[in-house]
Amino acid sequence: MELDTIVRKFINTTNYTVNPITDGLINSTYILENNDTNKKYILQNINQQIFKNPTIIITNHLLINCLLQSHRYELIIIDPIASSTQEFLVHDENEQSWRLQNYIEDSKTFLKVPSSEIAYRAAKAFSHFLDTVNTPDLIEIQETLPGFINFEKRINDYKKSLEHASPILLENAQSEVKLANELLSLPNQWIEMVKKNHLPKRIIHADPKISNILFNKNNEPIAVIDLDTVIVSTILYDFGDMIRSYCNITNEDDGSNPINNFNPSIFKAVKEGFLFHLEEKLTSEEYNNLEYAAQVVIYIQAIRFLTDYLNENIYYSIQYPEHNLDRVRNQFRLLEGLTQYLKA
Repeated sequence: MELDTIVRKFINTTNYTVNPITDGLINSTYILENNDTNKKYILQNINQQIFKNPTIIITNHLLINCLLQSHRYELIIIDPIASSTQEFLVHDENEQSWRLQNYIEDSKTFLKVPSSEIAYRAAKAFSHFLDTVNTPDLIEIQETLPGFINFEKRINDYKKSLEHASPILLENAQSEVKLANELLSLPNQWIEMVKKNHLPKRIIHADPKISNILFNKNNEPIAVIDLDTVIVSTILYDFGDMIRSYCNITNEDDGSNPINNFNPSIFKAVKEGFLFHLEEKLTSEEYNNLEYAAQVVIYIQAIRFLTDYLNENIYYSIQYPEHNLDRVRNQFRLLEGLTQYLKA
């Protein structure tokens, strides 16, 4: 099935233009414009190597949107658009799933945090989103990525990769493996808290990077986007991943630069923004473990990159053989900077 057939199932015209958005890491994304109406959309091919059941993504998205609409949510809600047959997913000849969503005019995203002020605004927007969706009666959210925030599984996967890795890969990663093993007990407290149900189950975004916030021309957040990873887990993950992705002043792929890549002013801004709507909602266990969570999430991401490197790069896309190893080095440098900051 050609792209033309996919488009016509959604907007019923052949007078359109399609332009790819190239900064996504998982799905193939395009800006689709209906030239008859000058209306723009976001067209996506969902990566079923990662998301095995795209129907769950749509179901979760609709449930979350209903929840946002029924409460005082101040940001734009982006709805999936049904096809001519009233389906939210259209399938091509390879059984790959496509979806359509509205395009928000005059919006923009940031791939890197440009300032502490914008970091604060983005964290505050996620805080508002998380506060709104976490009602007393938790809705039925299904896992789109089973085991995604199972840190015990991540550690076991890493240990298996050590057992099966080729000698040359182990030799290349010798320093990184040594550091990973020295810090192997870092996630233990997290794993124990989860097992003992010390951390409340909450709806979280699970991919709260700054590029999943739409901003207007005045750099004010107007929408939280990409609900594909929404899951019921601990809210500590979202805070930890915001610190991990916002506070890194270098490119995540940069493993050669020896400078401290942790930005303490952005850390403070993210924490303040995150707590804006949530401080009174968090339990003492959650609040007291925010800084610990940031360390664990960074460490787990380093472990995931290292595991993939030792497994011969089967998960993350790479541009050169040691790409994942450079990512590992970058994460460990970030963790070192955060740890030094917290001890100061």
